[in-house]
Amino acid sequence: MKTKCDLAVIGGGPGGLVVASVAAQLGLRVILAEKSDRLGGDCLHHGCVPSKTLIRSARVAHLMRNGARYGLPAWEPEIDLNKVVDRIESVIADIQRHDDPERFRAYGCDVRFAPARFTGPHELQIGADVVTARRCVIATGSQPAVPPIPGLQEAGYDTNETIFSCRQLPPRLAIIGAGPIGVELAQAYARLGSRVTLIEQSARVLPAADADIAESLSGVLRDEGITLRTAVQVTHVRRDGDCRQLFLDDDSTVECERVLVATGRRAAIFGLGLEAAGVDHTPGSIVVDRRLRTSQKHIYAVGDVCGPYPFTHMAEYQAGVVLANLLFRIPRKVDYRVVPWVTYTDPEVAHVGLTQMDADARGLKYDVARFELAEIDRAKTDTAVEGFARILISRGRIAGASLVGAHAGELVHELALAMRVKARVRDIAGLVHAYPTYSQIHRRAINARYSQLLYSRKTRFLVRLIRTLLP
Repeated sequence: MKTKCDLAVIGGGPGGLVVASVAAQLGLRVILAEKSDRLGGDCLHHGCVPSKTLIRSARVAHLMRNGARYGLPAWEPEIDLNKVVDRIESVIADIQRHDDPERFRAYGCDVRFAPARFTGPHELQIGADVVTARRCVIATGSQPAVPPIPGLQEAGYDTNETIFSCRQLPPRLAIIGAGPIGVELAQAYARLGSRVTLIEQSARVLPAADADIAESLSGVLRDEGITLRTAVQVTHVRRDGDCRQLFLDDDSTVECERVLVATGRRAAIFGLGLEAAGVDHTPGSIVVDRRLRTSQKHIYAVGDVCGPYPFTHMAEYQAGVVLANLLFRIPRKVDYRVVPWVTYTDPEVAHVGLTQMDADARGLKYDVARFELAEIDRAKTDTAVEGFARILISRGRIAGASLVGAHAGELVHELALAMRVKARVRDIAGLVHAYPTYSQIHRRAINARYSQLLYSRKTRFLVRLIRTLLP
């Protein structure tokens, strides 16, 4: 069977769904191909949604144990991971309703659950059908990048694609990789009762973050009983019954019942027939220009499959750029200068713009406005005083900002918007922030940085002069 369409979208995750739904509602003949049996992508089924649901359950357990901090009885909860997983699945099912294939079919989108493979620049094999498309969008996402550690495959391991269906709490859990996924799940499972060892080949957790942020989070993780093994690599793995042994290159051994691999992601491009389509790619991603066009200008890519950030919000943003180019022929280009990212530990870590490492590497001249969360009254009322805000200021505007603390993932967006509209830091300092709120930390950080100018000898002299000259 042969079918013609205006647009073929490969992948039913956030980026692909945005492109397909908008294009179909605007009258294009759209075919959406998804190789699994459901829409929603990795974020809904194996990533953001299940992990944040698990993290929330773990935080409640942590609060119960620490009731005395809030003037309440401390209580050791009885953890039944089976019920926690039931809750995860119910949340996924609730959100899944928005990704019901019938909803997209009602928009006029031809949804097909079958693998898609290019057989030519304009031709695809989707299941048993041959489809000819004027334009295509590749939105197949990414998958776990598992290192070739001897014995790992034989011993058995989990990734984000399997760990959330585990219904028995492992007494001991080893996590390879201390990036965002690794640290989030390390804390969550430790709070649920597992003895967790976090293994990272870099010198610190969250290697992409500034050193003081990584150290601040490391202290919290250690205080919660997590064993951190940094600057080491796993050389090989051995299994003895239910026990796995991870041998490290410092001649030490970690024993556990389950191993979670969280060593990054790689683009899901295998089996797409990119060579037949003439689409350039590296082993890690599809190559695109700033308009998200591949080497074949009628074929676009969005999301993890082309990078540079493996975020759901990035896939949705890129989908908007593709729609502008594809539907309206507006030559819109991506702009990655203001991209917020969040690590959902407790305390949260959030960032936008340049890190201090980035700024120093570029030779940028900047001032640092820093304020401790312990000095914010709302943080005191909540007994959530761990963390700080750091704002990099260059020429009166924000060049980057990092936050560690409660609700950091929400707070970062005020700074992101300020960067987006190129507001000056005095605009943030002059904005009335409700009291008591966490968001006061932005104004307090900026005011603290420039208070030395306000109370300088020159300013004091100016005030005396005005007082003398004016009645």
